[in-house]
Order: sequence, then structure tokens, then C-alpha cells
Amino acid sequence: MEIIETKNAPAAIGPYSQAIKANGLIYTSGQIPLTPDGELVERDIKKQTRQVLENLKNILEEAKSGFDKVIKVTIFLENMDDFAIVNVLYAEAFGDHKPVRSTVAVRTLPKNVMVEMDVIALPYDYC
Repeated sequence: MEIIETKNAPAAIGPYSQAIKANGLIYTSGQIPLTPDGELVERDIKKQTRQVLENLKNILEEAKSGFDKVIKVTIFLENMDDFAIVNVLYAEAFGDHKPVRSTVAVRTLPKNVMVEMDVIALPYDYC
């Protein structure tokens, strides 16, 4: 098991790791729209979604992976009315790659953000 950490994404705000590589898979913790400096992005679904995706991209890069190697995504939304907007930005980030996905509406998220995502991915060197 290998703990993955990068300064290009926000540090964990609790007793957990940004990601762990185990048995050929990379598991990220849920990413919320914090900048790598720990600043919360303004309450705008587009800006928050872009930051979450950027955080995930940077963690995957540190783990020698990328969006094209993602197997599964879980999206947590404060409001399902934001689904269409998040879906467009998600599609832009993933391009032609279409991992399996779950989207769940939740009552609240950490720091009262609007969106959180986590992924499971393969590293580039996986056979």
C-alpha cells in the first residue's frame, strides 16, 4: 500500500490521505472545492466543480494516472438541480472516456460546499 500526497491539491482536513494506491488501484478521498492552499472556492457550482476536478486531476497525476484511467466516479451534490451543469464540466474533463459513475444528492457536505467527488483509477503502468 502506498499513500499518495501532492501539494497541488488541498491537504486532507482530517485523519485521512488524499489517495492510496493498493493492489493495482488508486482510491482518492472525496475532493471538495478547496484550492491547494486550503481556500474555499466561492459558492458557484461551475467554479466549485472545476476546482474539484482540478484537485482530482492533480492527485491522479501524482499517482502516475489520469482521468483516462478512471474506473469509477462518485459525485455528491448538495442539489440535484445542479446535475446538468456538473455533467457538462465532467464531460469536458473526461473527454471520450466514460467511467462508471454514481451521483448522489446529499443534505450537506463538508464546509457546506455544493459538490464533492472521489474516484477509483488504474495507474498508467498497470498491465
